[in-house]
Amino acid sequence: MDWATAASLATAGGTLVLAIATFASIRSANKSARTAERAARIAERSLMAGQRPLLVGSRMGDADQEIQFAEGNLFQVPGGGASLKIADSAIYLAASIRNVGSGLAVLHGWHILLERPNERTHPPLEDFIPQIRDIYVAPGDNGVWQGAFRDPDAEIFKAVRTAIEACDLVVLSLLYGDFEGGQRVISQFSLRYQAGEQPDSTGRWLASAARHFNVDRPDPR
Repeated sequence: MDWATAASLATAGGTLVLAIATFASIRSANKSARTAERAARIAERSLMAGQRPLLVGSRMGDADQEIQFAEGNLFQVPGGGASLKIADSAIYLAASIRNVGSGLAVLHGWHILLERPNERTHPPLEDFIPQIRDIYVAPGDNGVWQGAFRDPDAEIFKAVRTAIEACDLVVLSLLYGDFEGGQRVISQFSLRYQAGEQPDSTGRWLASAARHFNVDRPDPR
């Protein structure tokens, strides 16, 4: 073997070793990048989970809460229950709720349905009535949702009035999210009238969470 052939083989060998080293380096870098990206996604999900609220009905043994509407009307809302009051020009609705999530709940809007939903679906977002004022429920704490119908000539006003007077089922859907306005959830509550234990005793409306829907994230079902 002459020197020219030996030099060519040495050069080829060196190039091969360099190529292998470069490939290994790139592969290691890509693996590190994927690991870093996976860690970032896990950290982001953990952060979002720490800010995620979830509303359910409060417990029956929880204390009553007093709320006031714009007209100055004061109402007592019992733990685990709701208050549905009919006046001449308004229908006042309130429900005792509890935030069992780890983040602050900010209520955005509400929707009333006067029959049991036939499908596992929530009302369209455009059908929700926006809250007049912000309602906040801290994690691990109780709060009160409130809303009102104030147009006696509206069909929904008449329908809700008839349902309340007949003590029929009222389905309340609440739209809410975290303090940044994201991670929106719709929680549906069944408002049912429970008659008093004695013939002459007054009954009460009970509020219990029935179903939850994710708006900004894939639904678990």
